[in-house]
Order: sequence, then structure tokens, then C-alpha cells
Amino acid sequence: MAFNSSLSGMRAANADLNVTSHNIANVNTTGFKESRAEFAEVFSSTGYGLLRNGIGAGVRLTNVAQQFSQGDINQTGRYLDMAVDKEGFFTVSNNGTNVYTRAGNFQRDPNGYVTTPEGYRLQVFPPRADGIGFDTGNLTDLRLLTTDSPPSPTTRVELGVTLPGNAAQPTIAPFSPTDSASYNETTSVTVYDSLGVAHQQTVYYVKTPNPNEWQMHTYVDGTSMGAPTTVQFDNNGTLTAPANGLVTLSPFTPSTGAGVLNMTLDISGTTQYGEQFAKRIQNQDGYATGKLNEFSVSETGVVYARYSNGEDQALGQVALANFSNPQGLVSQGNNTWTHSYASGEPRIGAPGTSDFGQVASGALEASTVDLTEQLVNMIVAQRNFQANSQALSTQDQITQAVINIR
Repeated sequence: MAFNSSLSGMRAANADLNVTSHNIANVNTTGFKESRAEFAEVFSSTGYGLLRNGIGAGVRLTNVAQQFSQGDINQTGRYLDMAVDKEGFFTVSNNGTNVYTRAGNFQRDPNGYVTTPEGYRLQVFPPRADGIGFDTGNLTDLRLLTTDSPPSPTTRVELGVTLPGNAAQPTIAPFSPTDSASYNETTSVTVYDSLGVAHQQTVYYVKTPNPNEWQMHTYVDGTSMGAPTTVQFDNNGTLTAPANGLVTLSPFTPSTGAGVLNMTLDISGTTQYGEQFAKRIQNQDGYATGKLNEFSVSETGVVYARYSNGEDQALGQVALANFSNPQGLVSQGNNTWTHSYASGEPRIGAPGTSDFGQVASGALEASTVDLTEQLVNMIVAQRNFQANSQALSTQDQITQAVINIR
């Protein structure tokens, strides 16, 4: 019995050393979670239960439990490096089978898919068809393409100016865009057609003989956009006409072959104050073709493609998984796990919601191995092995002495 107890102790110490060695070997492995050897005693028993005066029969290894504590988050500056801050695992697809990892050292394969170094594809929630939010009921592979952003034609132009209250009627009439003496002030804004070609929209302001009244002439590339608009203010300089400050301009057909440009001019922010002309608001909703500048990932896991025309296109939202019992996960190597009955089914959700952590972009989670602690564990395991070896040697001496009795 004593031989078996000592032998089991030596085996347990050796297992403890193996676990410690594995931890030390992965001290620099991204997203690695240290393991802990867990043991239980072996006790003598009979068909009726434990003996009242029974002596234990040694020890056995019951579990090698990974400790899913938070590792340090180290900045790398690389946009495809991600770390989960607090709870959750990245979901990656291995040939259609989802596995889970804390290692966010992703890369892009030749087809643009974001993968682990082993080729497992990162899973995200796809954007909804209506462009509002993401479809959290489905997962898809994240793909980063380097295509251009398509243009969008201008449909609304917002102009807000302050017209001088003491302005006089121009000395030259009628109005002509080529004669600066026939108008008081002018503003210009760039608008875009459906092919992304830029056009110059110019608005001319002409003071009329009537108090608090102006004529507004709108041109695009030198072509009139319809009859002039009468703009009126009350005695406090607040806009009263046109109603709601909205002007529907005549359709404009670009010479580039693009579709007809239909625009609404919003001058609701225009006022008449003081003695100086001032431009305060100048916006339009169209944009030209955009070249891809960069990809970025937000704290909530939204992956954006950012373009030179100022547009941001959401490509998907990183899907995190969580489990009722993470220690029940089954290690698959390569820093990945699969779920089991012990871990429970995965709960998939968006970063920053419920009990899911946030995504740190441009960073990696370091290994949770504390090298000093592991070196101490190694010394303890070595001493345990030596002690059990000494007990085995002592038992051998006792047995030899008994054999030598005459």
C-alpha cells in the first residue's frame, strides 16, 4: 500500500511539473490562460463503504483547469489586433464549425477574410438591410475589401447666412451673375451628381426696394436653377418666407451623363442682422467617389471602412461568446476552445452589452502566466517528488529489513 501511495504521489508531482512547464512555455503566447493541476485523494473502501480505520491509498489527478482571468492588454497599434476587455471570447469558424478564442492576433487572407494565424475566420453580425444596426441573429465571415466607396448625389443643401440689415438696393439692374454691381452678396458650395462629379452651386443675394426683403438667385455651373426666390424677414431679423425655409430648385441635368440632379435648398438658418454679411452654415449631403483610407474597430466591435470622401461604412460587428462555466470548455489547441455539456451552450452577443466585455482595437491580451509564481510552483512540485521518492526509498528499506529477519 505504501509503495502505491508513494508512486501515486510521484506521478502527481510529475503531472504538476508538466502543467507548470506548459504554463512557462506559453508565458508569451497571446491570449493564453494558465492551467492549474487539481488533485484528489485515493481512499480505501469496501463493498459497504469506507473503512473506519482505513488509510488513504495516495493521490490522483482529477483535472487540469484553465484559469480564465483577465490578462494585461498591451497596445500594438495594428488595426487587426483586438483584445476582449473583461468577459467574452471571439467567435471564429473552422471550416464551418465555430470555436472560441481570446487571442485577437488576426490577419487578412488573400481573399480579404479576417482570420487567425491558423486560418479560422472571425465571425461578425452583418449589417441590417435597412442600414440600421446589425443582424444579431446571424453570423458571417468578416471580409475586408479594398473597393472604392460609391458616390452619392446631392439632394439637400443647407445654407445659413446673416444678411446685413442696412444693405441698399444694387445700383445696377436687372440682376446678372456676371456683374457684381447687380447683387449684394454671394456664396458658393460644391455639389455632386450621381457619378460623383463636382459642380459649383452659387447663390446670389439681391436687396429689393421693400423693407426686409431680398431676392435669392441660384445657379449651378452658370445655369439658372429657376426663378428667383423671395426671402423676407420680420422686424426682428427672423426669416418669415419662404415657408419653413425650404426652396425646391428646378432639376439640373449635368453634362457628364449622370442622372438629373434634384435638390432642395434649406435656408432656415438665414437671418438679417447688423451691418456685416456672414456665412454661418454651409452643408450638403452628396459626396464623390472615395478611396479606402483605413479600417478601424470601435469599442463595441463595429468594424468600419473609412474613405477619403469622409464616409464610414460599417462592415459588421464582432460577435462575442460567453459561457455559464468557462472552465468546462474543451481545449482544441491553437488558443481555441469548443463548448461542452459542462460549459453550457454559447451565448452570442455584441461587445459592451449584458455581461460581454468591450473590444480594445490595436491591442492584444497578454498571457496570464506569472513567471515568478510558476517558478515557485516548480520548486514545490520538485520537492513533492523528492519527498515521495524518499518515502518510497524508506518503505523499501523497511521491507528489506523485514525480509532479512531470521
